[in-house]
Amino acid sequence: MRWAGKCGDCGEWNTLIEEIVDERASIGNARIGSANALNAPQKLADIRPDDIKRIPLNIGEFSRVLGGGIVPGSLVLVGGDPGIGKSTLLMQSAVSIAKHSGTTLYVSGEESAQQLKMRAERLGVGDSELYLLTETNLDTVVHHIEQMKPKLTIIDSIQTMYVDSLASSAGTVTQVRESAQRLQQLAKSRGIACFIVGHVTKEGTIAGPKVLEHIVDTVLQLEGDRFHTFRLLRSIKNRFGATNEVGVFEMAGSGMTEVTNPSEAFLAERMMNAPGSAIAVTMEGTRPLLVEVQALTSVTQNPMPRRTANGFDHNRLYLLLAVLAKRVGIRLHDQDVFVNVVGGLNIDEPAADLAAAIAIASAAKGAIVPSDLAIIGEIGLSGELRQVAQLSHRVQEAAKLGFLRCLVPKTTRPIENVPPNIKILPARSVGEALDRVLNG
Repeated sequence: MRWAGKCGDCGEWNTLIEEIVDERASIGNARIGSANALNAPQKLADIRPDDIKRIPLNIGEFSRVLGGGIVPGSLVLVGGDPGIGKSTLLMQSAVSIAKHSGTTLYVSGEESAQQLKMRAERLGVGDSELYLLTETNLDTVVHHIEQMKPKLTIIDSIQTMYVDSLASSAGTVTQVRESAQRLQQLAKSRGIACFIVGHVTKEGTIAGPKVLEHIVDTVLQLEGDRFHTFRLLRSIKNRFGATNEVGVFEMAGSGMTEVTNPSEAFLAERMMNAPGSAIAVTMEGTRPLLVEVQALTSVTQNPMPRRTANGFDHNRLYLLLAVLAKRVGIRLHDQDVFVNVVGGLNIDEPAADLAAAIAIASAAKGAIVPSDLAIIGEIGLSGELRQVAQLSHRVQEAAKLGFLRCLVPKTTRPIENVPPNIKILPARSVGEALDRVLNG
């Protein structure tokens, strides 16, 4: 045994924690689920579909992100910044399950029962049959869960739970890992769905060991700016549904409200016929979304002009500026460039390249992008426009919201199921696209 300040695996400092292993506790825990009939081997052909029926959730956007409902026996990790609305959304979900599906237990290690009651009354669900438990000892929590056998258990949060057999304090790597493993064992052996809340570090990652995300079945991230009303619930990992699926909510006084048509909400405050504004059609999971990409250019005396992007990848912005300068002749070396995605959405797919480039060119030239035009396309280093996935779904979503024209990369294959009320404008390069939009 010798002192070590740096982890030999991840290279981080001050992350090594003494861990005292209680062999008797480990053997006892291993025996808990071994005698349960659910752990006996089963032939795949003998498993009936009814055995894996999902628990319906009355919140459509939440159900969509989960893949169509809550899977019994699943362990779901929900992360997000402080005050973003994690506890509010989970309280609403717990009430929904308690009303329509069965007993629900909400375990809080951070708030008292009176504080939880006040929140429930603010959300208008004060008379719910939801059960509340304020406890941080995981052994006690597990005892109550085994006694009640609820349909759904919510642990808020995993960093406040501790196991008596471990000498470290709550929130340490050892305690978080052990607590998650015991909850996983309980969920799988008893068929109880369990949601656990995870704190987020300053870097935006879920606090605790990375193995925490490997233990759970689903990882959900609640994103958004506290200065915006929209919240995005994103699926980062999902063993029972599509990854990168997104649900959109609006934070209101009565809690989290579903936004059933996010594209319409994102475009609600759009200013028509304003230079530097273009509409991109992006995919979030299986859902096409129309968002406004804004750009602003301003002459500067600074020898190092600013390049600022909000909701758009900085590296993609540098690439687009280089292509515009080299392939189109729009030089912005003496101007600050600002790009913003309206609504707090973060776009990380290249299909929004063309919309961002046209918005920048529009701002630089003072030209107006037609308000009835939706833009789709990835830009290559040679200035060519490349095809994007699910082009047909994107065009259909644009037509549904009343757009009359759609600028897309030129392809040898026809686009399937194009609505009759929208006209397709194909282009081979970013220069040709700019000519059609700004000079046409």
